Amino acid sequence: MVFRVFLVSFSVFPANFCVSLLSAEGLPLSTTSNEACKLYDAILTQYVKWRNDDTLGGLEGCMSAIQAADPNFVMGNVISTGLELMTTTTSTRLNQRLASAVRRTVELANTQDISPREKLHVRAIECFSHGNFPKASEAWEEILLDHPTDLLALKFAHDSYFYTGAQAEMRDSVVRVLPHWKPHIPLHSYLNGLHAFGLLETRFYDQAEKVAMEGLAMTPDDAWAVHAVAHVCEMRAEVDKGLKFMETREKDWQVSDALASHNYWHWALYYVEQVKLQRYSSSGSMLDTVDACSLLYRLEMEGVCVKDRWQELLQVTQPHTDDHVTLFNDLHFLMGSLGANESATSQRLLEGLQELTKEPGENQQHQLAATLGIPMCQAMIEYNQGNYNQTVNLLYPIRYKMVNIGGSDAQRDVFNQLLIHAAMKSESKRHQKLGRCLLVERDAMKPNSPLTRRLMERNLALHG
Repeated sequence: MVFRVFLVSFSVFPANFCVSLLSAEGLPLSTTSNEACKLYDAILTQYVKWRNDDTLGGLEGCMSAIQAADPNFVMGNVISTGLELMTTTTSTRLNQRLASAVRRTVELANTQDISPREKLHVRAIECFSHGNFPKASEAWEEILLDHPTDLLALKFAHDSYFYTGAQAEMRDSVVRVLPHWKPHIPLHSYLNGLHAFGLLETRFYDQAEKVAMEGLAMTPDDAWAVHAVAHVCEMRAEVDKGLKFMETREKDWQVSDALASHNYWHWALYYVEQVKLQRYSSSGSMLDTVDACSLLYRLEMEGVCVKDRWQELLQVTQPHTDDHVTLFNDLHFLMGSLGANESATSQRLLEGLQELTKEPGENQQHQLAATLGIPMCQAMIEYNQGNYNQTVNLLYPIRYKMVNIGGSDAQRDVFNQLLIHAAMKSESKRHQKLGRCLLVERDAMKPNSPLTRRLMERNLALHG
């Protein structure tokens, strides 16, 4: 028989650890192991904070321990398998161990007396594992309708929306639950970072900064709230303000090891704006890998020689050529192979994506590949070969659809820059005129950007 266990034991974790995170909010877990419940909280807390707690063995240690504590714990399998899926570092299409973990989670759910909320969690990760990100988000939102303080559902939905470029949904998902989160609820301050990110991605920059700073007043080391402010400064081209903010708060946010490198990437973008370089390091996570690709690609468009760095990065990106988990990842892996002049790898990535579009099934990313992913890949290949006319012809018609590849406005800006560079270099007078229009548009949206000014000066030197 399965019991609803409340988190009451404090023997393993520090006194300030939120072991009552779930039970206090009416979110009991179906397991007979109190230890498994505490480990669930440990995993969730580290996920929300973007930080491995070494005193608890980090995320990996806690995931191993939760399996040992109760291998049949449905939500233990949900959070462990779900987090691996969320990293997008591997695919159930290629990784049989991960596919088996998803199947086992579904089988456990079908053979146990678990709550409707837990069943929805299982449905969500099963949909996500098939690439059906929208269906997964629907299931998490169904949970939040009845259980607005289910932080795992909120965070999984937030990340899923991020992967599909669902900006308004990402914002509103948090807004809907905010009235239910009271100051006494553990981790409540971290909702400010989530809320702020949704606000800035829908261009409510003033409100986003205000909400993020309110969160940081409560929790100074909330790296996601810091990340939101970094975005606001980036989108407003407030370079000096961004540099000062990141520097003065570095000691706070660098402890969040899972997000620290990405925040350093944002810091580096300010230097790219100023044509100054700072040391940038990567932890090896998928987020850091795509960040490294994007940073090198931007520098290369600026005329900086980064050839040797591409060769180093290829060692990381090449093994993921056949993954095709998200279009966003694919496009960045392609940057790596193009930068390293690995034409065979570039071609394999493109052909693999083309093959998957023939029978995409319910995989939302593969469904989008034909009209979005493949044209973007082809545009990058054409640009690499000096075919700037064709690059513009491929990118311009889909520029307002590129949001659907996921990521943030700041991350996708690399493709806006690519279109501008291609238009400026194109032999077509119409494309050159388009390039001028795109620069005017960019200047209006992001006033006082040093990068935009440089592009305008370059365009003037090329075409008068």
